[in-house]
Amino acid sequence: MSPAPERPAVGGAPARRGTPEPAVLLLEDGTLFEGDAYGARGERLGEVVFATGMTGYQETLTDPSYAGQIVVQTAPHIGNTGANATDMESGRVWVRGYAVRDASRRASNWRSEQSLDDLLADSGVVGISGIDTRRLTRHLREQGAVRGGVFSGSALEGASTEDLLERVRTEPTMAGASFVDEVTIAQPVVLEPEGEAVGTVAAIDLGIKGATPRHMVARGLRVHLLPASTTFAELSALEPDAVFFSNGPGDPATADAQVELLRSVLDAGLPYFGICFGNQLLGRALGFGTYKLRYGHRGINQPVLDVETGKVEITAQNHGFAVDIPITGEHTAPHDGGRYGRVKVSHVGLNDDVVEGIRCLDLPAYSVQYHPEAASGPHDASYLFDRLVDLVRERRAAAAATAFDHAPEEN
Repeated sequence: MSPAPERPAVGGAPARRGTPEPAVLLLEDGTLFEGDAYGARGERLGEVVFATGMTGYQETLTDPSYAGQIVVQTAPHIGNTGANATDMESGRVWVRGYAVRDASRRASNWRSEQSLDDLLADSGVVGISGIDTRRLTRHLREQGAVRGGVFSGSALEGASTEDLLERVRTEPTMAGASFVDEVTIAQPVVLEPEGEAVGTVAAIDLGIKGATPRHMVARGLRVHLLPASTTFAELSALEPDAVFFSNGPGDPATADAQVELLRSVLDAGLPYFGICFGNQLLGRALGFGTYKLRYGHRGINQPVLDVETGKVEITAQNHGFAVDIPITGEHTAPHDGGRYGRVKVSHVGLNDDVVEGIRCLDLPAYSVQYHPEAASGPHDASYLFDRLVDLVRERRAAAAATAFDHAPEEN
């Protein structure tokens, strides 16, 4: 059957059309999926994971937390709304490879500026379409996230399955991987608050999404966005009212420098809020361990229980590691003989009882494993940014009261 004639897309460019080119996705256990080339042509290796969101594929693609990974979309039809500059959650696409079942033949949306196919090609993301993503997802659920590769174009020419499998198996595993230096901001940036300033937050960029500072500045917070290599002396010089650690990719066990920075923050009594990677690093700073999940949590439909209120939140998540803390009761943080006092698990994942939040009882510090800043997802957890504002106000009020108490008396 000859291809349908090309017609202009509504609100954006049509996806590239023509004779399909072959592509394969190969897992380290030898499982092979054959489909059509999508996006760039070539070879990309990484950890193969699945994301369950029914919408928001551009947020997924531009989330730095996906660095080093090949993302499989479980939603069958992808690309129908195209892509645009406004919905970029960072300065680039971070996924290494992309796998979909039914790639939309055209972008049809008034906000579309280019097709998803073109965005992937422009970003050097090697993709594959036309595969059974349901079968692949079921395989990953059984076997866990594994290394894999997407191959097309010249990377397939003359290569046997054995050749490709050898390339896949040389790729480092995600356990022990560090991407902090790759994803962090190069130089500090100051983002001014909307309206009257409430206070200042020092935000350590470990792979932050654009929606996070947007939530903060909308609440009157001045945000100093800082590189991951920032020292405590540099942070203190800004005189922040609170400190934030962002989401990010990789194994939290590799982030020793950031853990030490966080301990200095806790020692100074500065309010702290962490998301995702920032949650794992709070766990480590308190002396708890972290571990790799079998296939991780990635999607915008994950139920989480707020232990204190009994409320169930539908959350957006993207993580392959978790903090190892007993989910019931209060615990003394084990680091350095318990100098950080008591801690409890504040949120629990209802699908598998994974720790989804931590709250310190003797320090102004809390964190969550999920993404309250979700741009294309539920907003059940946006109150966590309000909690940060409350801590900032409390700290400023306490500082003002102290200054008043120490003011010299008039004769």
